[in-house]
Amino acid sequence: MFVKICGLSTAPDVAAAVAAGADAVGFVLTESPRRVAPELARELLAEVPEGVLTVAVFREEPAAYVREMVRASGVGAAQLHGNHPPAAFAELADLGLPLIRATSAAAAAGASCGDFGEELLLLDSPVPGSGEAWDWAELGAKPPAGRWLLAGGLTPANVRAAIAAARPWGVDVSSGVEVRRGVKDPALITEFVRSAKSA
Repeated sequence: MFVKICGLSTAPDVAAAVAAGADAVGFVLTESPRRVAPELARELLAEVPEGVLTVAVFREEPAAYVREMVRASGVGAAQLHGNHPPAAFAELADLGLPLIRATSAAAAAGASCGDFGEELLLLDSPVPGSGEAWDWAELGAKPPAGRWLLAGGLTPANVRAAIAAARPWGVDVSSGVEVRRGVKDPALITEFVRSAKSA
C-alpha cells in the first residue's frame, strides 16, 4: 500500500513520515494553512532519502506558476488539485516529473489514471482538501483503473476500513494526522502509516 503524508511543514514532521515508512511526502505551495514557501520546501526535502517521492501541491494555479514553484522547491513531483484541464498536464509534461491529478471522486466518475497524462490519480471527498469523511464504498464498486490514491477524511482509526471499502492503490492523508489545523502529530503519522501498510 502506497502511503503519502501531505501538508508537511517542519523537519520533525518530515522525519516522522520518513521513519514511519511513508512512500511520499507532500508540501503545499498553494493557499492553505499548511502552505510553505518553496525555499522551506527545498530545505525540508533535503532530509528526505532517495526512494521517497517529494510532492508539491497546487490548486488551480496557472501552469507557469506551477513550473516556477516546482523548480524553486526542487520537488520530485507535482500534484494539481481541482479543475485543471488536460492541457495543463500537457503543458507541464516537459518538467519530466510525475504529475498527480487530484479531484473529487464525483468529478472523476468513471475516470482512469492517465486520462489527463497523469502518473497518479488522487480521488478526494466531495469537498476536496476539506478532510471530510465520505462514502468510500462508492469507489469500491467500480474503482478507477490504474494507480490511484484515496483521500478525504482518512485517520489512523479508519484507514484500514476505508482501504477495504474502496480498494485503492494507495492513500493520502493530511488533516487526519493533525492535532489542530496545520499542526501534525508525529505519533499519528506513525500510526497512520502502520495501519495503512497492514491493511
